[in-house]
Amino acid sequence: MKNIKKYAFSDLYDMSSGISTKKEQAGHGSPFVSFSTVFNNYFLPDVLPDLMNTTEKEQNTYSIKEGDILVTRTSETINELAMSCVALKDYPTATYSGFTKRLRPKTEGIVYYKYLAFYLRSYLFRKTVTNNAFITTRASFNEDIFSFLNLYLPDYDEQVRIGDLLYSMEKKIRLNKRIIAELEQMAKTIYDYWFVQFDFPNVEGKPYHSSGGEMVWNSRLKREIPKDWEDSLISNEFITLLGGTPDTKVSKYWNGNIPWLSSGEIATSPIIKSEKSITESGINNSTTSFVKAGAVLLSITRYIRPSILEIDACFNQSVVAIIPTSKFKTAFLYPFMLSQVNRYMSLRTGAQQPHINKTVVDETIFVVPDEQTLEKYYDLVEPIYNKITSIAKEIDELTNFREWLLPMLMNGQVTLNSCLVPSL
Repeated sequence: MKNIKKYAFSDLYDMSSGISTKKEQAGHGSPFVSFSTVFNNYFLPDVLPDLMNTTEKEQNTYSIKEGDILVTRTSETINELAMSCVALKDYPTATYSGFTKRLRPKTEGIVYYKYLAFYLRSYLFRKTVTNNAFITTRASFNEDIFSFLNLYLPDYDEQVRIGDLLYSMEKKIRLNKRIIAELEQMAKTIYDYWFVQFDFPNVEGKPYHSSGGEMVWNSRLKREIPKDWEDSLISNEFITLLGGTPDTKVSKYWNGNIPWLSSGEIATSPIIKSEKSITESGINNSTTSFVKAGAVLLSITRYIRPSILEIDACFNQSVVAIIPTSKFKTAFLYPFMLSQVNRYMSLRTGAQQPHINKTVVDETIFVVPDEQTLEKYYDLVEPIYNKITSIAKEIDELTNFREWLLPMLMNGQVTLNSCLVPSL
């Protein structure tokens, strides 16, 4: 790309520290930018999810305006240091965490903030940050690191063209994530109506329980359930499997064509890819398990989380797989496991690594509806989960395309006139 110029980052932005707060200030008051909000977003959300009780003076000192960049100040790992998030508008009365730094523009007409949002998250810039962090041997984004960093920027108009294109992709990704969240909530609401409140449609199409449907006491579930429904244990109806990890010192076990998941990857549902993969030899020489798409995976260490697996995969020892059956399909099993999260969290043991074991999962009791009700439920809910998976794959494709396109646009290998951009 022609006309790329080098700028010292510190010549273009002023850096300021965030506000120090106390625990009792949190949860009420004015909008607040937390470490996690910065870490997880290219751009600040329209509505900030956190609140902090701050004074007018603090709101003036730690203000957030359009074009400001927030970066994470500290991290347990160098790779997560100085993750950036850009403000697209002014946030009156908002302040930002002391675990972040604010970079405020000194100039106009040199940097387009939407372009910079992607530039600062690009592989090359992230690599520069980590290299300088190693030089200072401090896992903290400070004045020293800031003074080492340079920006290589094209003309402002070119930044606007590239930044607006990438931002349109980002908006599409964010929209799709909101749609997934709404669909998941819709599916959960239906499950709760039918199998928690027992207000599934009766023969007249009216809510069963609310319309006086006959209920009977179930001593194991310790509650009333619809007449002719039963209870059962997870271990009686499902195959459950615990995972394992091939020896990480044996290279022939890794980088094969079989996806392998850590418990951290269970945080997102559905699962459509893995960060690591193993070989057949890795499976045969470890305690890991291989399951087909459709299984429900449950992370059992620290955070208890279920997820629908949409790929064939193996997984580590902090994950239990529950295999659906022709009667109890994924669309029933997943929201049921979701409903058990709070109970499982209360059953964790271990101070350093709080966890539940596989037996806790196996001994979980659940209500067994009649098959006719289950079939009606599947007709209603399975299309919702299929739609969620379809949108998740679209997000992944769009993200991959953006990550592929980003460095080539920034170093001039392709131009907006030559690259193929999917319709948004």
